[in-house]
Amino acid sequence: MRLFRSAVLGAVVAALSASPLFADFSYTETTQITGGSMLGLMKMAGHFSRQASNAGQPVVSTVSVKGNRMSRVNPTQMEIIDLDAETITMIDPVKREYTVETFEQMKQQIEAAEARAQQEQQKAPAAQQQQTSTTQVKFTVHVRNTDQSKDVSGLQTTESIMTMNADATDTQSGQTASMAFTNDMWMAPEVPGYSEVVDFYRRFAEKMGSVFGNSVLNPAMLAQYRGAGDGLKQMAEEMSKLKGTPIEQVMRMGMTTNGQTIPAASEAPLPASNGPAMPGAGDVAKESATSAIASKLGGFGGLGGFGHKKQQASQQPDANAGADATQPPPYTVLLESNTQLGNFSRTVSDSAFAVPDGFKQVPVRGVN
Repeated sequence: MRLFRSAVLGAVVAALSASPLFADFSYTETTQITGGSMLGLMKMAGHFSRQASNAGQPVVSTVSVKGNRMSRVNPTQMEIIDLDAETITMIDPVKREYTVETFEQMKQQIEAAEARAQQEQQKAPAAQQQQTSTTQVKFTVHVRNTDQSKDVSGLQTTESIMTMNADATDTQSGQTASMAFTNDMWMAPEVPGYSEVVDFYRRFAEKMGSVFGNSVLNPAMLAQYRGAGDGLKQMAEEMSKLKGTPIEQVMRMGMTTNGQTIPAASEAPLPASNGPAMPGAGDVAKESATSAIASKLGGFGGLGGFGHKKQQASQQPDANAGADATQPPPYTVLLESNTQLGNFSRTVSDSAFAVPDGFKQVPVRGVN
């Protein structure tokens, strides 16, 4: 989940180009899961897990950039990315331990995961393989700038809404289901110093691309789907409509039917209760199309379970429902999160990139 969210947010800031300045810059990022069916599940799990019991609580991270280094520090985790050394250091302040993983090691892990996925797919029954082959997937991205404005962190912002859909159609049944993402962004025209963050993400993307090659977001894999190439081109065109810095973002992800998008938070607030419920009859019909998306996107932060989670949550009430309670809602929000930036500063200490004294280095799990 964290990997996918970082990829989406990274794509947003990378689209807001600026020339490199290599000056110091820091800010705080407050993130909170504010709704969706998965929040209800995590709260239920909180009876058995200390980590899950904190679901829904805000997490404040301090992000610092100094040259070719970026750190992200919060009470439970510290992450340091060093582009010169091509390493990512993960620090656990509770266990007083840390790991150092190179970009090359990450490449090897991803390649191994892809190889295992291919082996599992080859072992799958012929019927299941046929199901995937009879599914057409179309990717669509749209950005629209509204006339809404509000004050965020002392800055005047305007609203931009980005929607992304992966629409899967089963050519045999004609049923269409979509994995959908909507990002409601409040953009400030300019934040002095934030260009350092944008440029760091760009340099990071270049490093990752040269190391990973066709891994992760593989254009060759996407190209096998009719319309995928047009979708990637459309994404680049739509992202160019974003102007400024995203000071607040409300991101929703979930499932929709018949290619519909998930409404933005400003358009349709979530109902007070988003607890899981039993699947409806329509869910079974949608499963063949939904599972095809999940099988192809399963490597992105655990999204492969979307098809099954949708069945659990598909009957949650819709914010616009009420006129006809017998009709299922056209969309299901699995997760809604709010991210807000603030406390911008041009002063960064070297200690933001140092492993605390007395911490023990341990091997990265799964790396020899």
